[in-house]
Amino acid sequence: MIDFATDPSRYRHWKLTVEGDIAVLALDVQENGGLAPGYALKLNSYDLGVDIELHDAIQRLRFEQPQVGAVIVTSAKDRVFSAGANIAMLGHASHGHKVNFCKFTNETRNAMEDASHGAGPTFLAAINGTAAGGGYELALATEHLILSDDGSSAVSLPEVPLLAVLPGTGGLTRLVDKRKVRRDRADFFCTLTEGIKGKRAVEWRLVDELAPRSRLMEVARERARALVKSNTPARAASGIVLPALERSFSADVARWSHVEAKLDRGRGVADITVSAPVNDPPRSLPAIHAAGAAFWPLALARELDDAILHLRLNEPEIGIWVLRTSGSAARVAACDHLLAEHAEDWLVRETTQFLKRVFKRLDVSARSMIALIEPGTCFTGTLFELALAADRSYMLAGTRAMGPGGDNRPAPIIGLTDMNFGALPMCNGLTRLETRFLGAPEQIAASRAEIGRDIGAEAAEALGLVTFAPDDIDWDDEVRVALEERQGFSPDALTGMEANLRFAGPETLETKIFGRLSAWQNWIFQRPNAVGEAGALKLYGTGRQAQFDKSRV
Repeated sequence: MIDFATDPSRYRHWKLTVEGDIAVLALDVQENGGLAPGYALKLNSYDLGVDIELHDAIQRLRFEQPQVGAVIVTSAKDRVFSAGANIAMLGHASHGHKVNFCKFTNETRNAMEDASHGAGPTFLAAINGTAAGGGYELALATEHLILSDDGSSAVSLPEVPLLAVLPGTGGLTRLVDKRKVRRDRADFFCTLTEGIKGKRAVEWRLVDELAPRSRLMEVARERARALVKSNTPARAASGIVLPALERSFSADVARWSHVEAKLDRGRGVADITVSAPVNDPPRSLPAIHAAGAAFWPLALARELDDAILHLRLNEPEIGIWVLRTSGSAARVAACDHLLAEHAEDWLVRETTQFLKRVFKRLDVSARSMIALIEPGTCFTGTLFELALAADRSYMLAGTRAMGPGGDNRPAPIIGLTDMNFGALPMCNGLTRLETRFLGAPEQIAASRAEIGRDIGAEAAEALGLVTFAPDDIDWDDEVRVALEERQGFSPDALTGMEANLRFAGPETLETKIFGRLSAWQNWIFQRPNAVGEAGALKLYGTGRQAQFDKSRV
């Protein structure tokens, strides 16, 4: 099992140093520290384990070190920044592992940009050697790139000429969309194995500036200090501790404090239940800070994030996620009220930003998601985002029949809060309601008018907030048919369909990256030119020449 839980005391590949309001993240990959045997992580090349540590470091900087306003990403090795994703690992990994590795890698890069563009620390790169492929893509995820001007340090994206694949974890998109590199120059750059260095790298906007090797970190710290001074809002003086998550895994159940996933392997279904707070939320901002990581919205974000990653990486044949909730809708709404009331506070702000990233991770998961809104559920506010993220939602109209196996709980209701109207945007920059009601602002207005009200099944269906609202007579059959039908379809076709439908509306840097990433992973990464016995990815480093099928399709 791949475990996404770690902490700085267990890092093997990153060195995190906090210097007041500046932090340094130095990549120092242990060659023998791969997640699996059979490859050496030479030249600061990385596998999923390296990125798991980076993801953890980003989270800890935001919550445990909120005084940090700028983070310098560099290498602890001499004359090499990073050679990118480890080729031997990619050449021997299963297709599913490659897909999930690349997706998680890009989500981690997105988290760096989310911090830089939001209220977190701004990331900058001090490139003290060769930055190739994914190594340069890591630097591209920062906001300011400083390249050592030493005659040898260079940046490159050599995947096309060397590996018969492409810079698929955002490299191409960030090159032209983010850094505004001219298309003809980008074309030349991406077919050049040795990369570009020095003044040309600056002229072509591949990096922002050069610095002598002897002054590289000095210049980086100067830029970092300037960023800290320009940062708004002001940084907090101290943070909170993110303790290890309480969780357990058995053959068919994974449990956290507020999340449970029951696995039906025969049907390929995960029944995921997210629970509301068991106690009333804090009544004041000091009480929120005193609760720290136990504050329900933050605890939920951490646990749901871990659950999504666990299911994506470790349960690839569980293709259907049934989303449920349980507990007090009033307590969920009360927590949402706190998030809105204290939105300017650093901890509340970071918690909301974390929730946003977790729901985005749900959006891009290659799983069919169906929300079931039944008696005892609490699809309210933040938790209603689960239903909005689902591909379909079913809400029981009325109550369940009494008698053996019956249910005497009241009919289910849903609720909207301010959290559904801007705080948790998707990758397309729109809320899930805006994406749902694209081109229909009157439906957004009608939904907003329902904030704070209990919405029953008939009203929810009329408002367009749920897909279907069957009564007790039809409920079991409709849900069963929906799940059985999903089981009978091609998983590949479903993945493509869902990815196309989930991101209606404007295209953004993130939606472009994930769309192109999907094409790369699910087509180019399966072509014999890359992964066949005579493919470039398989033969890299052997001295043998790849044999390409020259057909263009």
